[in-house]
Amino acid sequence: MAFDAGVRTADKVNFLDLQFSGLDLAGALDAICARASLSLPFAYVATPNVDHVVGLANEPGRRALYESAWLLLNDSRVLKGLARRAKINLPVAPGSDIAEHLFDTVIDKYEPVTIIGGDRDSVEELKRVYDLRDVRWHEPPMGIKLKPGAVVRAAAFAAAQPSRFTFICVGAPQQEMIAYAIAQRSDARGVGLCVGSALDFLSGAATRAPHWMQAMGLEWLYRLLREPGRLWKRYLVTGPKVFSLFAEWRASMAAATSA
Repeated sequence: MAFDAGVRTADKVNFLDLQFSGLDLAGALDAICARASLSLPFAYVATPNVDHVVGLANEPGRRALYESAWLLLNDSRVLKGLARRAKINLPVAPGSDIAEHLFDTVIDKYEPVTIIGGDRDSVEELKRVYDLRDVRWHEPPMGIKLKPGAVVRAAAFAAAQPSRFTFICVGAPQQEMIAYAIAQRSDARGVGLCVGSALDFLSGAATRAPHWMQAMGLEWLYRLLREPGRLWKRYLVTGPKVFSLFAEWRASMAAATSA
């Protein structure tokens, strides 16, 4: 077992050539809360889902972004189900659930909170819902993946806003690029959370699937039905590639075992 900041964490779980931290939601929250301190160097949490895994296969250069994460948490019940078929226990710790818990029970309304991404209306509504008094918000430009200067500016903004929690919500791999850039700085503190659309859910700008659909691994279907024009390609074209990736990975693991 590994230990960090006094909190017991689970052994690493190797699945699809990613070294997941092996934590469930409760374990992840314990570790994050213990690590979030302005006296400790910045560390970030990445939460890969099916879209991330397929994107990584298409762009292997992203790997360093995940390997450098302090915690790598499984955000997908689809991935959990595939892992079960390979007799691997891969707990789920969704980024949206982590963000919700932190705002509901951990973050004090007077403490500084840094947000990178989202739009002004969502951030203002989030402030209203949680009565937040000190939100430091940075809005990166569109297409930040191809704008290294914008990544550097976002990282500099985060470092200049000492917060226990920095929420990075610009989608993959942009959010992981920013988190990685922040982690390279010696003056950054706290924990960064790459949590995609989590703040949209918390502000009410978007709605999550009912709990029964989440439990059945059907949150993707709910989102597809809500936003077909934006999400059809992700869920109907790109996402299913994870099954072939799983088959290839399983075959390679079997070959390595028998060699």
